[in-house]
Amino acid sequence: MNQALFIVWRESVEALLVIGILQAWADQQQRAQRLLGFLWAGVALGLLLSALLALLILFAGEAMSGAGNEWFQASMALVASLLMVQMVGWMHRHARSLKDDLHRHADRQLARQGGIGLLLLAMLAVSREGSETVVFLYGAGARLHGTQLGLFAIGGVAGLVLSGLSIALLHSSRRFVSWRRFFAISEALLLLLAAGLLVSASERIGGQLLAWDLPEMAYSLVGDALWDSSAWLSDSHGPGSFLAGFAGYRASPSALTLLVLCGYWLSVGCWLLQRRTGAQACPA
Repeated sequence: MNQALFIVWRESVEALLVIGILQAWADQQQRAQRLLGFLWAGVALGLLLSALLALLILFAGEAMSGAGNEWFQASMALVASLLMVQMVGWMHRHARSLKDDLHRHADRQLARQGGIGLLLLAMLAVSREGSETVVFLYGAGARLHGTQLGLFAIGGVAGLVLSGLSIALLHSSRRFVSWRRFFAISEALLLLLAAGLLVSASERIGGQLLAWDLPEMAYSLVGDALWDSSAWLSDSHGPGSFLAGFAGYRASPSALTLLVLCGYWLSVGCWLLQRRTGAQACPA
């Protein structure tokens, strides 16, 4: 539920921000009402494309069974994790100039294609956010069934409601919550969630590798727990369960899980440090 709430909240806020910027731009143009019609048509088409992608992914998942389904769900979790890290990098580059960039693209599209250009710009922007949401949600919720899946869906609806409230708060009270602070917090949470999805993908892949004829050392790497900290912080309930789903915490991690987490945070840490210093911060 927490994963779905955050994913839908974060992606919806970004989509609403883009739509709001384009709407404000359209209001300042000649024939504003006509342009707004094209804008909302683009939004509707973007949502439709995202829904079609969701149906395709669900159909592909249902069409597979056994090992094929496990590999498909592992690949989706891995893609979702990589996309989240890519999104953080994209926001680092474009957050400050997002409004100016959108206005520039809108001016160019209006000059070239008129209202159709604005429709295409809105469609691409919304479908991008919607497609990312679909991939993220599938990667995070692929293992859920029954009551857990229901709670996951409730979390998604709650995230959508929360995104509207967040946009209203960010526009009305920037003294307390600025856009810069919002993006910084959400980027940190995205990196945590990407770690959780990466661990989930590695565990699915590890489970499939255990069925292969591998050397004994490989079985130990994938299947044996290095320690058990469930007596202090269980990953099946309470705060530990939240950390397990949101950040990849495991009370009894295998060597593979530990290597994946350490490699991920080392790579992310070096990447962030390099971006901050603008130099080669980590060894090649």
